[in-house]
Amino acid sequence: MEAHQAEDDVAQEADPRTWRSYVRPVLRWAEHFLAVMGVIFIVYFLCFNLSYMASPSMAPTLQADETSRDWVLTQKTSLWLLNPSRWEIITFRDKEGIQLMKRVVGLPGETISLPDVGKLHIDGKLMDLPERLSFLQYLPSGNLMNGKSAAAGEGWYVLGDYVRDSLDSRYEGPVPRSRIVGRAWLRVWPLSRFGFVR
Repeated sequence: MEAHQAEDDVAQEADPRTWRSYVRPVLRWAEHFLAVMGVIFIVYFLCFNLSYMASPSMAPTLQADETSRDWVLTQKTSLWLLNPSRWEIITFRDKEGIQLMKRVVGLPGETISLPDVGKLHIDGKLMDLPERLSFLQYLPSGNLMNGKSAAAGEGWYVLGDYVRDSLDSRYEGPVPRSRIVGRAWLRVWPLSRFGFVR
């Protein structure tokens, strides 16, 4: 019996396919996988932010209803070089820290007014909407009610595309630079609506 045991030990030593030879590649693969995942996490944390629409305030551009909600990838890197411009959709945090998405209509230093439905004025001059946004019908309410005007100051004046149900700068005031997360960039879910946010 001892002779058989000794033969088995010799055979095991001679066999190059021991358990160590199987474990090493698995450990190497796991190490590479974790390194790649770490890089992806760092890139995401520094450059992107994923959030979903919690209200229909940006419909029809971004949707949120009982059946589905748009999930939007916000990119943060372009803000390192360029401030948000008019008509862009930005992602920002409100005073309570809740993340929202709205469209920029007024830039720092400008005065915004809505003397009539759909008649957006910047610094007293009627602002023509881009053709792709011709569906927008901004309503005078909040700090723009009854012909009043609102100063953007050092912030960005934002409005929801669906202004009948939008808590925006008409009620919350302009968005300071410190609360802007980035530009709404890519709609990733649902797949039927996958595409860049315009």
